[in-house]
Amino acid sequence: MIYRELTEQITGWIRGRVSGAGMDGVVIGLSGGIDSGVSAALCAGALGVENVLGLVMPCESIPEDTQDGHRTALHLGIPVKEIDLSPVLTAFAVAGKLDTSNVLNLANVKARLRMTMEYAHSANRLVCGTGNLSEAMTGYWTKWGDGAADLLPIADLWKDEVKELARYLDLPEWVVNRMPSAGLWAGQSDENEMGVTYSEIRKYFTMGSDSVSVEAAERIAQLHSRSAHKRESIPFFHARGWLDERD
Repeated sequence: MIYRELTEQITGWIRGRVSGAGMDGVVIGLSGGIDSGVSAALCAGALGVENVLGLVMPCESIPEDTQDGHRTALHLGIPVKEIDLSPVLTAFAVAGKLDTSNVLNLANVKARLRMTMEYAHSANRLVCGTGNLSEAMTGYWTKWGDGAADLLPIADLWKDEVKELARYLDLPEWVVNRMPSAGLWAGQSDENEMGVTYSEIRKYFTMGSDSVSVEAAERIAQLHSRSAHKRESIPFFHARGWLDERD
């Protein structure tokens, strides 16, 4: 019952955001994972499948991610477009003389290239982001990459809530049970990369630091502190007040 009502609330909110912006639909990146699958499903339910454009954007990616992105679009019945960003990444790295051995730095570049491509397809569409609350609170996302969007339907849901919502939306089991991964390398997982589990993250923020091990609490506190700047709006110097005092 709760996830049916939650779906109604979110889809109504999506319709309101899109119509309020005077747009016709949304564009969304499809990674093949549960977050993008749930977000796309909610958008399709809110706007109609024809008004949701899915982009599958391999960028020196694991082939399974590209395949699963297409499988997600096929399951939902939404239009999909594949754009290989690998040559763009290579050209960008060469032009910027980037250290391509730095896997995490390169991952941020990939995320920002993908978001640039999403906005390149945003004529008459809003860009739908796919981040969840667990990632937001730990900073497990790229600033101005997957964190840049016009609307974020599941940003206030913990990862386990996203999973339950996926089940309610009748997404395939391979989506629901897919290991959360940024696809940085074969076998890479979000939880191993963060050093804590999604369950521990939720417990820490909802039940307190004593609800998890000391090691997990220290790691989550560290992730949260280091990513504080990501959750803030762009700071600017408030010159008006200073100038007005001198008029």
